[in-house]
Formats: sequence, structure tokens, C-alpha cells
Amino acid sequence: MKTFIINNLMVHSEKETYKDGYIKVVDGKIAEVGPASQCKQDDDATVITLPSEYQIIPGAIDVHIHGAAKADAMDATSEALSTMAKTLPKEGTTSFLATTMTQSADAIESALLNAGTYIKEQNEDHAEIVGIHLEGPFISPARKGAQPEDFIVDPDVSLFKRWQLLAHNHIKLVTLAPEQPNGLELARHLKETGVVASIGHSDATYDQISEAIEAGTTHVTHLYNGMRGLHHREPGVLGAAYLRDELFVELITDGIHCRPEMVKLAFDQITSNRMILITDSLRAKWLEKGTYDLGGQDVNVDETKATLPDGTLAGSILKMNDAIKNTLQYTGCSMTDIIKMTAENPAKQLRIFDRKGSIEVGKDADLVILNEELDVEMTFCRGKLAYKKENVK
Repeated sequence: MKTFIINNLMVHSEKETYKDGYIKVVDGKIAEVGPASQCKQDDDATVITLPSEYQIIPGAIDVHIHGAAKADAMDATSEALSTMAKTLPKEGTTSFLATTMTQSADAIESALLNAGTYIKEQNEDHAEIVGIHLEGPFISPARKGAQPEDFIVDPDVSLFKRWQLLAHNHIKLVTLAPEQPNGLELARHLKETGVVASIGHSDATYDQISEAIEAGTTHVTHLYNGMRGLHHREPGVLGAAYLRDELFVELITDGIHCRPEMVKLAFDQITSNRMILITDSLRAKWLEKGTYDLGGQDVNVDETKATLPDGTLAGSILKMNDAIKNTLQYTGCSMTDIIKMTAENPAKQLRIFDRKGSIEVGKDADLVILNEELDVEMTFCRGKLAYKKENVK
């Protein structure tokens, strides 16, 4: 389908929402968007006509995801990344950052080299890996969460430079604890080289976060988890996430990493202008319950959550379309808010909004069709059909 038209459904475009709209795609790019009444007949185009209750939104960009369907970015194989890229369109994700974790230098380097190589050769029929998220090892032992403490090291600019070379300059976001020795130095280097510096697994005080923001930090990793919480005499990382407009803020809305009421509180304070929905999912996503591996550690997975043997939460099994449903339910937000939090904000943060993050003429045709229950019916990645629900004609 080099040229196709999706017709007769609600279209959430960048500029407005068309209750009865259409999208024309030519050679993987969005060529036209508008009301269905203005759709012109094109003999060369395949026409996909859908129920009027359906709606189409830009594909989600998951900036924090470790794995899915038995695959993990730390496996350091092209097969693992391909499995992730092939699986994620089922949940409405069309782009993502392959996310590493705190491990030995050798393991991290293998994962970075593999991802950097894969990105240059990836399949256009699947979700696009738009970069790498380096989560750790430059974090605080006091807020390690499920990151293995034995491999935590202080922030190190020279080590990061080595890793960025191995990754062919595809590291786009780094989670670090800025209060650790050399943390501000690394944050400054990241800003200077166009990499997003994110506060995560951090025990920083509010004043230390202010220093990190001055050094160029613009992001917060999985709000509430792995950070100094809110106290009336010390606002901590959480207080800074609430109050500082310079920061985009990730949130896992599975109802487990933070209660629904805390999702509502965060949304009311931060708003869709700064929030980014993530999954932080593991290889166990899309699998049955059981015991799986995370960085050499056993993770017990049931129907709702993933935990270490001591009960510590260890990533999630959250699917992006469930994150959307949950967020709508917990906060009462609009679909426009959802689009900002799943597509527009991550695209802007990663500096790819010129080609992704909204439905607009000239951009990649990363499109997700949702039914009236907000389940994913079809997903297109760069104009290629990447997923179709079995009952869709």
C-alpha cells in the first residue's frame, strides 16, 4: 500500500480534530488530512473505510521500555530488538528508545553496540527505534530500586563518551542521579551534546535538582519510583517534578507503580504539557505469568505486576494502550491530553517533532486506529501496516 486513504472516522490531527475525517498516505508520509467531505477520489489509492466510532491518533513514542515478548534490550542481539519492534505496534507504540539498565560495563557495552548497529539497519515494517535510553549505572545506591547495586558507578564523562561512540551516537536519554560525584559535570556534557539528561534513581534534594536544571537537566524518570519523595521541609525530586516547568516527567500508569489517586495528583499538578506516559516494561510483557530474568535477577510476574523475590517492583508489564485507558480513567483527561503525553511531548523532548509525534502533512505516517473500547485495531509504522487485529477486514 504505497498510497492509501483511511476514511470515515475521527481524526486527531495536530491542528484540529475531525469528527468525520480522512488521512491520505503516500510513500510512508502523511500527504493529506481533513474532513471526509473533502477527500478526493484517487484511483491509485487503497481506501480503508472504518466505523465512525473509531478514531485515529499518532503512534505512541515509548521513551522508557526494556523489553517485551521474551526480548530485552540487554540481550544484545538483533533478534531481541526485532522482536520488540515487531510486538509494540500491537499496543499502539510506533517508536521507542531501547532502554538499558545497570549492569557490568561489558554487558552495557554489548547492548549499546548492538542497538547502535541495529538502528542503522532496522525494518520499516516495525516500530522504529529512535535511540537508546541509558538507565544507569550512574545512579544512587540509596534509590536503586531493581537496579543491581554491585554495578552502580559514579557519573563519568569519559566513560559516557566511550559508550556513545560504541552506540554510534544513538544514546538520546540518560537517567542519572545528579547529586552523585561528577553528576552535574555529566549533565552539562549531555546538554552540550544534545542528549537528554534525566533525574532518576536519585536521592537529590530540591536544591540539588535546581543545580541539575541549571546544568541542563530537562527530564524525570518514572515519577514517584526511585526518587526522594515529598516532605514539607524538603520537596525532594518529587517536589521539583511538580514545580519546575523545565522538566518533562515520565509516569507509569499501571495503577501499581503509583495509585490511581497519585496519577490524578500528578496530572493535576504537572498537566499534559509536561507529562510523558511510559511503560518501563520487561521481557515478560505479552507473556504468561511466571519467573523471568532482569539483569541476572529473577523477576516474578503475575497478571498485574513484576517483582523481585523481596517484593521490590521491577519494571512493569504495562501495555501502552492500557496506559492510555488507565490515564483517561484515573484523571478524566481528554484524548488531546493523551496525544500530548504519548506522542507530542516525547517527540519534542527527543527533537524529532519535525517528523513524528502528531498527525500532520509531511510527517511519518505513524498511525494508530482505536475502536470504541480504545483497543488497537490497526497500527501503521511509517506508512507500513505493522499490526491488524484479526477481525479487521
